[in-house]
Amino acid sequence: MDKSKITNLKQGVRNPDRVNVFVDEKFAFSLDISQVVDFGIKVGMEISAEDLAEFKKASEFGKLYQRTLEWVLVRSRSIRETNDYLYKKIFEKKLDKNYIDRIIEKLKDKKYLDDYRFCEYYVENRFIKKGVSLKRLRMELLKKGISKEIIEEVLADSDRNDEEELKKMIAKKRAKYDDEKLTAYLVRQGFQYDLVRELVAQTSEMD
Repeated sequence: MDKSKITNLKQGVRNPDRVNVFVDEKFAFSLDISQVVDFGIKVGMEISAEDLAEFKKASEFGKLYQRTLEWVLVRSRSIRETNDYLYKKIFEKKLDKNYIDRIIEKLKDKKYLDDYRFCEYYVENRFIKKGVSLKRLRMELLKKGISKEIIEEVLADSDRNDEEELKKMIAKKRAKYDDEKLTAYLVRQGFQYDLVRELVAQTSEMD
């Protein structure tokens, strides 16, 4: 069986953490430094066509993992959000669908993905100044793939409650609406009608 030979290794220009691998004097693929070490790749190494195909698949995986890691580090993400992101990338670039589970498991193992921590972050930061109903928080978190059990546990430990959140929203919207329109707006945001009516009436009396 004909063998090819790795003839050069060069540090990536755009990404110094990647290594460009040349086979028979021609650029063949790039890998991150850890992959080069794991595969034991070095100049003079003879490789088969099967080896070359395996290295190219590893290159695809490494690039996609790095892009996904950078995306996850921009802000906290849920597992479902990351799965959807990867599915889109796989579809666009016609890559192996098996990469999705592998990358998600790797990100979970390295603690970059954790739905409980994501839920805590979301509850602590979502509309913290503007105000938001707990009902809306629940709906948004469910859409992001967070389980009901995690949501309820995090909300139970949170200091946020509908009365304080409602006060924030009334303070911001009081001047914009009359009582009737303000009440309707706040109910649409997920607050209970009786609580809305009570607090809107209180602020109306203060005007």
